[in-house]
Amino acid sequence: MPNLHGITVPHKKKTAGTVPVSMGVPQTAYYPMHQNIGAPARPAVKAGDSVYVGTLIGEAGGFVSSPVYSGVSGKVKKIEESVQPGGAYSPTVVIEPDGLQTPDPSLEKPVVTDTESFIEAVKKSGVVGLGGAGFPTAVKLGVKDPSKIEEIIINGAECEPYITSDTRTMLDRADDMCEGIELIRKYLGCQKFIIGIEKNKPQCIKKMRETCGKLSGVTVEALPSLYPQGGEKVLIYNITKKVVGEGMLPIDVGVIVINCTTLAEIARYIRTGMPLTEKCVTVDGSCVKAPKNVIVPIGTPAREVFDFCGGFTQDPAKIVFGGPMMGISASDVESPVLKQTNALLALCEKESQVPPASNCIRCGRCTNTCPFGLAPVSIVTAYENGNMELLSSLKVNLCMECGCCSYVCPASRPLVQQNKLAKAALASWKKAKEENK
Repeated sequence: MPNLHGITVPHKKKTAGTVPVSMGVPQTAYYPMHQNIGAPARPAVKAGDSVYVGTLIGEAGGFVSSPVYSGVSGKVKKIEESVQPGGAYSPTVVIEPDGLQTPDPSLEKPVVTDTESFIEAVKKSGVVGLGGAGFPTAVKLGVKDPSKIEEIIINGAECEPYITSDTRTMLDRADDMCEGIELIRKYLGCQKFIIGIEKNKPQCIKKMRETCGKLSGVTVEALPSLYPQGGEKVLIYNITKKVVGEGMLPIDVGVIVINCTTLAEIARYIRTGMPLTEKCVTVDGSCVKAPKNVIVPIGTPAREVFDFCGGFTQDPAKIVFGGPMMGISASDVESPVLKQTNALLALCEKESQVPPASNCIRCGRCTNTCPFGLAPVSIVTAYENGNMELLSSLKVNLCMECGCCSYVCPASRPLVQQNKLAKAALASWKKAKEENK
């Protein structure tokens, strides 16, 4: 069961007061087709095709998938396989920009008249979970029976260190968020909205109460500044006391959670017809000369974004897409900004070093801080012994890989990494067991 366990992490949110600035067009733009949880998109263009800002370049590859749009105007150079942060390969559309940033002349505002057309518009917008999760938003909102939605939680927790892109959404795009709330109210029928924000963002709490909080049925909840407050199941429990158990979805307890920036982007698309083509990204870390929030065309290599922020004060030991707790390390600075990229961090050797692991001293800190009360030490033992029945009973699949256990471990054991391996092993075992029936 989720609880108020968690950890206090350094906030390091020095860019919170930095109004986002737009950077120029990249020299080359790269668009991996896998920019969401679920099936990757399928390339919808070929080498030599002319594209514009907002041109569809990747069609959704299945029900749980999302289309990809060009963030630049120019010409398709090639389609290639590329390695993404995390090591996965993806077909990638490579575009040579012309620098004109011409909007696609075929773009028009979607016609939204009912629930079905609203969900279709959200799908065509290309919007996914923009807080970093990448789950296709149309799938999340497209519940079979909207009357089961008791409340919608708008996630403004932004609990990881450094990241302030959602903070800027709440401060700079409150009107878009209000518009998004009213759209969801109108087409899904939900009348109760709760905006959850950590107490370390008093300016966001004040802004939301002054704007969205004035709407009917909308409340703003000030939450403890405790990582991982922004985790979906944790947020649901801390606000509603409802438990989303193993194998359950939030809608099973009558809740939908939507990121604040995702909400704003839905409103913008329905108002303008321009799909998701750019992201506000926090650029920070000990190696960044001038940390700031930057509005970046999706597909821009990280190197160019760092250059826009003055480059590096020293060679970084690690480049992270996302936050330092749950972000993904990139193999190099040429990896592009994706839909779900909310931060780019350049960290020095001292911040990146992983201390050598020593023997577990059975202190229990990992279990005491786990938001789900899991027992990482027992999970590791079961995994190492190949005891899949025990792994299943220990509820390893509830692990959200937040990293609290590794963070507090005095023996510096790689608990979260082993939990992830244990989940994969259990999935393979269950699949083989099913196939052998």
